[in-house]
Amino acid sequence: MKEVKNIAFDFGGVVVALSLQGAIKTFEKIGVKDASQRLDAFHQTGVFEDLESGRITIEEFRVAMCQLTGKEVSMQDCYEAWHGYVDYLPQKNLDTILRLRQKGYQVCLLSNTNPFMMMWAESPEFDGHGHPLSYYFDRLYLSFQCGVMKPEPKIFQMMLEGQNALPEETLFIDDSETNVRVAQSLGIHTLCPHDNEDWTIFPEIQQLL
Repeated sequence: MKEVKNIAFDFGGVVVALSLQGAIKTFEKIGVKDASQRLDAFHQTGVFEDLESGRITIEEFRVAMCQLTGKEVSMQDCYEAWHGYVDYLPQKNLDTILRLRQKGYQVCLLSNTNPFMMMWAESPEFDGHGHPLSYYFDRLYLSFQCGVMKPEPKIFQMMLEGQNALPEETLFIDDSETNVRVAQSLGIHTLCPHDNEDWTIFPEIQQLL
């Protein structure tokens, strides 16, 4: 891994520990009775995918939730429902990301996400110390802003171009095997931790530190 200069992190399941069951409960709470069939741990579908791919606005999503539930759903309801995905935020992950930056690596985020999640992540409440998510990264590549989602190769190419990095100089860390396979097909080094696994102790990370 000595040739690695650029490190790209997934958000949910890597930086932040996720809970699919938590999200199902919070979406059920606002009236999405079949949330367990509509939500996914890695890649959303339907109107949820439309939001994360940037095809619809947060207001259009809110209206869709009203139609889906048959009642008035507020922006705050939507925010709290999406926030159900957040289980906990390991400080160890953030500390390791900062150490990698201090070592001189370019460090970015490459995430399928949406504006409601970023309302929290890009606020001073994110880490409990007054720092937003962007404090820890050189740049954020977010699906709803990029207009494309992982595992589409285009979003990986956008990240490489934005970082001015070659695939063979890049390490991508994601808990989705599908996303990792696509990254590998582009010549990118990968790590695939599972179930909120502690990736900070992986030998590949330790040797970079």
